[in-house]
Amino acid sequence: MRGEGIYLIDADGRRYVDACGGAAVSCLGHGHPKVAAAIAEQAARLEYVHTGFFTTAEAEELAELIAELSPGGLDRVWFTSSGSEAIEAALKLARQYHLERGDERRTRVVARRLSYHGNTLGALAAGGSAWRRAPYQPLLIDVSLVDPCFEYRFAEPGESPEDYGRRAADSLEQELVRLGPETIMAFVAETVVGATAGAVPPVPNYLQRVREICDRHGVLLILDEVMCGSGRTGTFLSCEQDGIVPDIVTLGKGLGAGYQPIGAVVCTRDVYQTVAHGSGALKHGQTYNAHPVGCAAALAVQRVIEDEGLLGRVGAAGERLQALLTERFGDHRNVGDIRGRGLLLALELVEDRATKLPFDAAFRLHERAKAEAFARGLLIYPGGGTADGRLGDHILLAPPYNVTNEELEMIVDMLSDTLEAILPA
Repeated sequence: MRGEGIYLIDADGRRYVDACGGAAVSCLGHGHPKVAAAIAEQAARLEYVHTGFFTTAEAEELAELIAELSPGGLDRVWFTSSGSEAIEAALKLARQYHLERGDERRTRVVARRLSYHGNTLGALAAGGSAWRRAPYQPLLIDVSLVDPCFEYRFAEPGESPEDYGRRAADSLEQELVRLGPETIMAFVAETVVGATAGAVPPVPNYLQRVREICDRHGVLLILDEVMCGSGRTGTFLSCEQDGIVPDIVTLGKGLGAGYQPIGAVVCTRDVYQTVAHGSGALKHGQTYNAHPVGCAAALAVQRVIEDEGLLGRVGAAGERLQALLTERFGDHRNVGDIRGRGLLLALELVEDRATKLPFDAAFRLHERAKAEAFARGLLIYPGGGTADGRLGDHILLAPPYNVTNEELEMIVDMLSDTLEAILPA
């Protein structure tokens, strides 16, 4: 029925601690008065205009702010209504970029296993979530899937993070060579893998190596930061912490904090100018592109983040939450890994900690965790298929950027009670 800060309240008046922001969306919590006021003011003044006729001050200001916050030459913005739509637009932009250059052979996309990029057909095709793809496989474009960067699951014993990262990145180059790099238009990856594998950050130098490979073969690098971007990991774009700039990045979720549906595609000056000096327009569009109320809401959200110093708070709160989770679960027999970046963190649950053996899929541990936590008044974001697309369970946490230390302690206490109730004795 309503929300207050970190709490959601249902029709019976019961309060739930929202420790995941739904799907890592509600980065300011619920009911922030400044954002609500901005939405009301904008809706009263101008609710909708088609971008085929007009732009708006709100869209212009939000685009300028995103350009200021983004690293390198990422300074051109296309607004959508969701992250899935942003991925669709990014794929079309990548294809058109190559067409403008006269390179019609580049039609293929390469992505990674155990990834997720959205549920529209193009975004689903670019994802590596086997169970999501299966029912629609005949409808999907052909996308090659390479190894993820998932140190806990795929690094060899004794292998350093840097050596593992090089090996994981090299799987991309091997696939490019196998297919013919002249046929590849883009490589798509989440900077920090979100829902499918559970807050998996890249190891050091992995993305730098990927950037080098893409540059060498003329392949555009699209980073999906719909979940991990917009400040979720402590910098506006998570890839800033890896020292690289993609050609195209997608945003959503925390961009508008759930107050209005909004997503964005941000591209470099080079990508933009290639289209602008060629045919002159991206051959794509949707009814609610750059929706005035959505842009006003996102602009208010980003100003609150700046005014309240919340990027710094994300870093401090993320360290605190990581420490609390490690203190409580670091030696737990069924917690194999505690990982993530900023306020995007996850626990991977295993039957055997020493061998990393997942629980039997029939046990459906992640679903039990969600139900038990819900019954206790805690909202978490669980996932299955963590290890290989079928086996494995994780619990993802994504509390609001303005979460207090007391609220973090409450979340960990409630999560501990949840796991104690569902895990085998």
